Amino acid sequence: MKSLIRWTATLGLVGTTMLTSLLGSYSKALALPEEQIVKTLQFVPVFAIADDQGVPLIAVGEKEQKFTGVFISRQDAQNFFERLKKENPEVASKVKVQPVSLAQVYKMQASQTDQNRLIVDFVPKESEVESAKKLLSERGQQYQGGVPLFVPKAGKESNFLVISRNNQDLIPFFFEKAAALQMVEQYKKANPAEATTVKIDVIPLESVIATLQQSNDEALTKILLYPSQETIDFIRANSNQNAPNQAPANQPRPNNNTNNPPAPNR
Repeated sequence: MKSLIRWTATLGLVGTTMLTSLLGSYSKALALPEEQIVKTLQFVPVFAIADDQGVPLIAVGEKEQKFTGVFISRQDAQNFFERLKKENPEVASKVKVQPVSLAQVYKMQASQTDQNRLIVDFVPKESEVESAKKLLSERGQQYQGGVPLFVPKAGKESNFLVISRNNQDLIPFFFEKAAALQMVEQYKKANPAEATTVKIDVIPLESVIATLQQSNDEALTKILLYPSQETIDFIRANSNQNAPNQAPANQPRPNNNTNNPPAPNR
């Protein structure tokens, strides 16, 4: 997260909603319907440092650009907050760690103006960044930044693996490499002949959101963002709803009967 230069409450937010402008402008005519994008994003909580009215902690950088941080890991957000209490207790006394959903981030984006834009830096979990770097390095590729999502694929055409839930095919995008590996091992056991074709791709969360905003391909509606175990535990502790298991329980299979989503922008 950018260095916190000063606290400002001039950009009030609605409730605890927040916005990212990392993805730039997009054509609404080409995007999926807003309700579908919200459906894809709404069940993934992220964590911000904000006051009781949802006004975030803001850093003012070069050219008066305003930044705020959104943490994928609640523990990372809490660690940042603990440092803030030591370094700037007056500011820390006005804020706390607040959960918001990715859907709230997206909806606030649509309401912003270029003249008063708040840039959100997604802060990935460092251990998952290291996992992404190692995974890509083994293929001679480089991690390009962003929040890594781990996506199992298989077959000669490297199709996304899908699971069935409520008679619907879904493509899991995992925030945690361990959960993706669990799905991969399950698939290998059931399909040993294709074990050598199985791999885990790394796709930035920011690119996924951008693609949802820029394409109306129906295959994108099958994406299931799967939270980390830490986040699942948080959901269970703070909700009456059942949180998902760490990895999908039903048998994964190749996405042979449906189109793959268009490749997210890198």
